[in-house]
Amino acid sequence: MFLPNRNALYRQPLDAADVETLGIAGADTVERFLARRDNHVATPLRELPALAAELGLGALHVKDEGFRLGLGSFKALGGAYAVFRLVLEEAGKRLGRPVDVGDLDRPEVRSVAATMTVACATDGNHGRSVAQGAELVGARAAIFVHAGVSEERVAAIARYGAEMIRVDGNYDDSVRQAARIAAEKGWTVVSDTSWPGYERIPGLVMQGYTAIVREALRQLSEPPTHVFVQAGVGGIAAAVAGHLTIVLGAARPVFTVVEPARAACVFGAAKAGSPVKIAHGEATVMAMLECYEASPVAWRVLARVADGFMTVDEDDAVAVMRRLARPVGNDPAIVAGESGGVGLAGLVRAMADHKAELGLDGASRVLVINTEGATDPRRYAELVGMSEADVLAGKVLSGATQ
Repeated sequence: MFLPNRNALYRQPLDAADVETLGIAGADTVERFLARRDNHVATPLRELPALAAELGLGALHVKDEGFRLGLGSFKALGGAYAVFRLVLEEAGKRLGRPVDVGDLDRPEVRSVAATMTVACATDGNHGRSVAQGAELVGARAAIFVHAGVSEERVAAIARYGAEMIRVDGNYDDSVRQAARIAAEKGWTVVSDTSWPGYERIPGLVMQGYTAIVREALRQLSEPPTHVFVQAGVGGIAAAVAGHLTIVLGAARPVFTVVEPARAACVFGAAKAGSPVKIAHGEATVMAMLECYEASPVAWRVLARVADGFMTVDEDDAVAVMRRLARPVGNDPAIVAGESGGVGLAGLVRAMADHKAELGLDGASRVLVINTEGATDPRRYAELVGMSEADVLAGKVLSGATQ
C-alpha cells in the first residue's frame, strides 16, 4: 500500500525548533560526543550493484547500522546521547558552572549522575542504548519492556546493569507505564516517542540519529536521488528526512517512509493528517517497528518533508533478510534483523508497483538503512534458515553459510 503525501503542511518549512534539533549545529554536537566514545567508528556504507541491476536502478547503497557502537542498532546513537546531555545539564545546574562532554568522567559530574535514574519503554534496541549510556556515566536505568519483547533482548539490556520491568500489553502500554512510574519516583524519562508537553528529550534522541546522514553523505560520491527509511514511531525517519532537507535544500532526495502493514502508525497519521492511535491486531515479525501511535514530534517533521508513505507485508521483510544474508553476484552479505531491512523491502515493493509515482528509474541512486543486525540471533537464524551457531560465529558475513 502506498500513499503520496498530500498533507496540507507538505513542502512547508520545518518548524524553527525542528531546524535547531536536526540542523548542522545539532549534528556537530552529536559528533563531538561521538568523538569521546572509545568504540566509535563510522558504520560501513555497502554498495549492492547486483541487486541494483536486478531492480533496474542506477545504484543502491545500504548504510549498515548493525555495527554501531557495539549495540548492533542505529538506536545506539539516540538514547545514550540523550542520557549524556541530560546528565551534563543536571550537573551544570547543581555545580553552578558550565560542563561539557569532556567533563563526563570528572568525579563531581559522576557524583551527580549517581543520583539520577533514567527510564524508558522499549522494544529492545532503544532500551539497550539508554542502559548503556547510563552505565557509561554512572547513572541508574529502569527499562520497561512489554510482553512481546523476547527474553534474549531483555537479557541484552540487563547486562548493562539496568533494572528490567515487565509490562502487560504492547509497546504503547509500556510507554504509559514508564511515564507513570517515573513521575511517581522522580526518574527522568528518556523516550524516543513524544507526547503533549514532552518533546525536548525525544528531540535529543532524534538529534543523535543525524550522525547516520552525515556519515552517509561523506561516504557517497554524490547525494542519493531517493531514500527509503523504516519507521516505528517515526524518529529515525524524521531525523534522516529532516537533516537531508536542511543540508541539501531543493536538491534533497525523494523520501519514502516504510512500515509494517500490521503496525503502520505513521501511515495512519498520513491518512488522518495528524497522529492517531491505530488498532492493535496480530503482532508483526518486524518487532522493533511494532508501534501503534506516531510520535507527534516526528510527525511534525515528516508531514512537511516525506514524499510518500508505504507498508510492507511480513513476507517482504523476511525475503529481504534472506536476500541480504545470501546475496548474488558481487554484492556483500549483510546481516539485517527483522526490522533492519524494511526500508529495502519498501524499495523492492516500490519498484514493482510505484516506480512512476516516485520517479524511480535506471538513473536513480537509492540509499536505504539497515537499522539493526541480528540483535536476537536465535530469531534471526530461524527466519533466514541458518543455525544460531553460524550466526553467532559471523559466518553470514564471510559467506561461509550458503
